[in-house]
Amino acid sequence: QVQLEESGGGLVQAGGSLRLSCIAPGRMFNSYSMGWFRQAPGKEREFVAAISGSGTNTYYADSVKGRFTISRDTAKNAVYLQMNSLKPADTAVYYCARDTRVSGPPPEVAGYDYWGQGTQVTVSS
Repeated sequence: QVQLEESGGGLVQAGGSLRLSCIAPGRMFNSYSMGWFRQAPGKEREFVAAISGSGTNTYYADSVKGRFTISRDTAKNAVYLQMNSLKPADTAVYYCARDTRVSGPPPEVAGYDYWGQGTQVTVSS
């Protein structure tokens, strides 16, 4: 089973920053759009950010716009999520996932076919 691997989570104080990384095995992910999602205890998984296969277009949830930045490095088969000005409400397990398409607005959760195991982000007040 091909899987994505996230890293970079941890415990940080409110106002701090973290950078999440998602490594994809091989080139098969480089042409596809990729997304970041998060899930807090007792809540549904929610969209955070997405980037098109070319890296040209990015999309963000309103709750993170202006604070988070998604990027990708095709040479490293990697997608990143730079998170600044973190808030306690950002506390969740963060997942990266592969879109089944190469471009277009991010779909719902069901539109992603490969997922990582997740990395915990905890923001203390």
